[in-house]
Amino acid sequence: MIEQKIASQLGLKPAVVADTIKLIEEGNTIPFIARYRKEVTGGMSDVTLRELEEKLNHYRNLEARKEEVLRLIEAQEKLTPELEEEIRQAETLQRVEDLYKPFRQKRETRASKAREKGLAPLAELMLAMELETGTPEEAAEPFVCRDPELLAQGKGAASAAEALAGAADIVAELVADNADHTQSVRERTRAEGRIVSAAADPEESTVYDMYYEYEEPIAKIPNHRVLAINRGEKEKKLKVKVKAPAEEICSWLKRELVANPQCIFAPLIEETAEDAYKRLMAPSIEREMRNFLTERAEKDAVKVFAGNTESLLMTPPVKNARVIAIDPGYRTGCKVAALDETGKLLAHATIYPTVPRKDIAGARKVLAAMVKKYDSNVIAIGNGTASRETEAFVSDFIRELGKEDLQYTIVNEAGASVYSASKLATEEYPDLDVTVRGAMSIGRRLQDPLAELVKIEPRSIGVGQYQHDIDQNLLSGALTGVVENCVNRVGVDLNTASPSLLSYIAGVNSGIAKNIVAYREEHGRFRDRKELKKVAKLGEKTFRQCAGFMRISNGTEPLDRTAVHPESYGAAALMLEKLGLSREDIGRDAAGVIEDRICGLYPREAPKKPAQGGRNRNGLAALAALTEEKPEDRRKQFRKNLETMAEELGVGLMTLSDIVEEIRKPGRDPREGMPPVVFRQDVLSLEDLKPGTELTGTVRNVVDFGAFVDVGVKNDGLVHISELAEKYVRHPMDVVSVGDTVKVRVLKVDLEKQKVSLTMKL
Repeated sequence: MIEQKIASQLGLKPAVVADTIKLIEEGNTIPFIARYRKEVTGGMSDVTLRELEEKLNHYRNLEARKEEVLRLIEAQEKLTPELEEEIRQAETLQRVEDLYKPFRQKRETRASKAREKGLAPLAELMLAMELETGTPEEAAEPFVCRDPELLAQGKGAASAAEALAGAADIVAELVADNADHTQSVRERTRAEGRIVSAAADPEESTVYDMYYEYEEPIAKIPNHRVLAINRGEKEKKLKVKVKAPAEEICSWLKRELVANPQCIFAPLIEETAEDAYKRLMAPSIEREMRNFLTERAEKDAVKVFAGNTESLLMTPPVKNARVIAIDPGYRTGCKVAALDETGKLLAHATIYPTVPRKDIAGARKVLAAMVKKYDSNVIAIGNGTASRETEAFVSDFIRELGKEDLQYTIVNEAGASVYSASKLATEEYPDLDVTVRGAMSIGRRLQDPLAELVKIEPRSIGVGQYQHDIDQNLLSGALTGVVENCVNRVGVDLNTASPSLLSYIAGVNSGIAKNIVAYREEHGRFRDRKELKKVAKLGEKTFRQCAGFMRISNGTEPLDRTAVHPESYGAAALMLEKLGLSREDIGRDAAGVIEDRICGLYPREAPKKPAQGGRNRNGLAALAALTEEKPEDRRKQFRKNLETMAEELGVGLMTLSDIVEEIRKPGRDPREGMPPVVFRQDVLSLEDLKPGTELTGTVRNVVDFGAFVDVGVKNDGLVHISELAEKYVRHPMDVVSVGDTVKVRVLKVDLEKQKVSLTMKL
């Protein structure tokens, strides 16, 4: 069963997988299932749920293909019970196609021509390996045709040699079409074959120099090298082939086919085995190997992209940032946008601190006026063209201005130009120039990365490697899933969220997102979640999926501030009543006694008002005085009593745990625990760095062979995978993520190549 296969692969219980599949089939979204059906899924994460859904689709497609193949073979009246069982038991699509191969309609081949000549019986005689007397020519004589008219019609062979050659072609095709032979050759090629690359023009020096005379085992070649070689081949700089263990495979095939060495056809069968491999099997198997490596590398690259994108989206927002955003440039200058704490545009200008104009004085004057007028405290610089020159100017500017709270940081601007020229940006800011929109986007990425980055096609964010060399549909699908996970994990403010942000909420499409904003503009702010049902095309089913991810501050229902789903409001109200609290206490100081009261099995009296300026610790102090319990004992007691409460309320333990956590910390942003943004007030040059220098930097990109870290010099430094930790590192993403703040030490500085090698082994 599909459920059992998926359960085995993901390490889950089959019953849990079956129940989760049922939820998916009912039309529930992955974010909704992950957050509000934990009792059913056993607390599966959104990532695991997407993997489960992917495997479910894979196996269903496999079953559908099996049925199609069985139908096609049956239509040819060639389906046997044994073949049907083999097809139904096939574990992979490749095995199904191997079994179907002999029955697939082919273009005219040497074997099909030989069959038309009536040579199939001779081929069967050869394969039987039973005839030990006479010669092959004598055995082929009955298949020789003496009638010129029949020969002209392609019936029969003109000679014994032609008959044997035709029969050998049939045998070769039968060998190549045999599913077991194909699988064995495939496995041997994968285990012992090698990828070989050479220069298309040995005299030309390119970035692919290291692959000019290069070979590596298929079983060991890393994914990033596969993609590099593929790109070199695509650009016609490399010639690439698969070097298979041909002699070993041919020897094995001969042993498989020559069951009786005394048979008169043994030498011919050996020649035919070699022909079957070299002419028919090797080319397709070698293509398969290239496709296998490419697909594997693409999946790994997409996984890296997805991990990096998630880290970037979950970068914590910088609160209370009054930003001056700079989109650097040379000839056309640097575009500047001043934003208030909410991202509202206050002013914009163009300065020219870089070549060719290098108007330092004029640029300082413009920035100083903006900083003073809007009390700016952060300068955000895009990391594109002219970024480092602009950074050097900003560093000097801050030092000379002497404003203590003014800092700067570098912001990843990938995709900003895509957004600024998009239809969405034109609709949002029709009166602004494209370049101003780009600068605004850079500033807003600092203030709230998630809200700004959702306006951009996920694959345009560009954190990974070989972005344009991998399957774009695969990449887009995976990254869209990542964005959905992040947006729903964080939740949105229903009264401020943009259509772009709303469109990623569970159950909400772009049309409904626009309808929500249109309703908001017509009727004013939403006062409670139930009002969502008045939005055009937002029915009960969509409401159930999206409501818990929509937050309303200062609404008529205090629980709307939290991630508690409306379906659990009754349970939440009863829980508060048992704890002697009301909905109005949510998020207030009195809610601090929730844990104490659950540990004490929730005494009924209402909490005392906290002392002026202090926090209510009435329950905690009383409990500590009575029990003086250890922290681990307290956790056990809390868990035990929470289970009792869950039974009393008739809700699942996981659901109740989430309700308790939400009421204790309503609207908690999961990004709060992520590494903070690194701010600077000065800039370094490569010349400032010496081996042994210790620095703090920000991880800008993670790839298969290491991580690139911004330490404040012109180019990001590379921490090779071997320098990420003292222990063995399987993949850099096991150690670092995009946006991480890390401490590094300089290993080597190459001034000529403008490269910095770093280590995290401090």
